[in-house]
Amino acid sequence: MANIFEESAQEYDDWFIRNEFAYQSELAAIKAFMPEEGRGLEIGVGTGRFAAPLGIEVGVEPAKAMAAIARKRGIKVLEAYAEELPLENGSFDFVLMVTVLCFLADPFRALREATRVLKPRGRLIIGMIDPDSPLGRAYEANKKKSRFYRQAKFHSLGQVLKWLEDLGYADLKTCQTIFQDSATVKAPQPVNEGHGEGVFAVIAGEKSGAVPPC
Repeated sequence: MANIFEESAQEYDDWFIRNEFAYQSELAAIKAFMPEEGRGLEIGVGTGRFAAPLGIEVGVEPAKAMAAIARKRGIKVLEAYAEELPLENGSFDFVLMVTVLCFLADPFRALREATRVLKPRGRLIIGMIDPDSPLGRAYEANKKKSRFYRQAKFHSLGQVLKWLEDLGYADLKTCQTIFQDSATVKAPQPVNEGHGEGVFAVIAGEKSGAVPPC
């Protein structure tokens, strides 16, 4: 899966320039759940388009070409996989994952790992495509035409929320944005509570208790 991101890292990064207002809308939705302070980690940091403006200094990224661009943005990048983080238990106040779960062979294992490296009462923030939204259904129907989403498996918010509940998360919240095709977005989109209408959804929850055994 990393090959497409190795081969097309610059093309991926350029998307955020071509779709500036959609990008700003996604950032705003994530910021709605960002803690005011603390040490953060982004898993699947990509080219650093989210970590850099959000002040996240550490990222994990398996694609070397993507990691190289993120480092130019000042991110300390560890070249590793989400399912096996080379990080100590309880070392971060919050963890961010943006459109990562849909590319993983074992998303639940990755969520376990994210939970492991969080401090008690740390926050996990997940940005994702909502396949149950009107645009999400269109993404699913046309993903074979997409260079990046061709091999993606879009998980429902219900499934991800269930995984987080199984991992002991509390105070689960969702918000959503981007209600039209990103190519037609000419101004920042609103960020609304809940999910099911906006194609980009964000989930946030607080770690509570021990990580359940494998």
